[in-house]
Amino acid sequence: MQGLADGYFVLPYTIQNYLSDQIGVPRMSTDLPEFAEAEKAVQDKIDRLMAIQGKRSVDSIHKELGLIMWDFVGMGRTAEGLKEGIKKIDAIKKEFWTNVYIPGTADHLNNELEKALRLADFIEIGRLMAVDALHREESCGGHFREEYQTPEGEALRQDDKFSYVGCWKYMGEDKEPQLIKEPLDYEFTERKTRNYKN
Repeated sequence: MQGLADGYFVLPYTIQNYLSDQIGVPRMSTDLPEFAEAEKAVQDKIDRLMAIQGKRSVDSIHKELGLIMWDFVGMGRTAEGLKEGIKKIDAIKKEFWTNVYIPGTADHLNNELEKALRLADFIEIGRLMAVDALHREESCGGHFREEYQTPEGEALRQDDKFSYVGCWKYMGEDKEPQLIKEPLDYEFTERKTRNYKN
């Protein structure tokens, strides 16, 4: 659980060596059109958030999202629960983009605006996690699909169907992501179903 919850604290020790070499790498010019496009997209998002002036705090919506993730997209999952979770996340997204209130202005340090920008990302990644969990019809790794277990209650893997890394491509606002698969071909590791009896 520590690795799942605090993974960013346990990055490989070698990352600092990699980053230390990057200081000498020439930087790209910020005059490129991609920078202007990215900056405009962020400014448009900020303007949209500041214009909402709804009635709910960022924290209240964040907590609601957290409960949905805990209840429906947690370590033990079902297809029914994941589908319900996706519906609830979609409702949270609508609530967020129509009823969030961010006090202050965008031209000074604004912690609530920072939290709102992060929460917008959390909503997107939360939904994507639920979509991915619904797609993967097996019990494997750190999570358990309750429909996929042996008669003894152990995890039921389906390596013939899910022996790949799944990457989801963003297809645009309110569009379903596209699954891209990269096969897992092990040369030296034997696949085994986890077992809590031994």
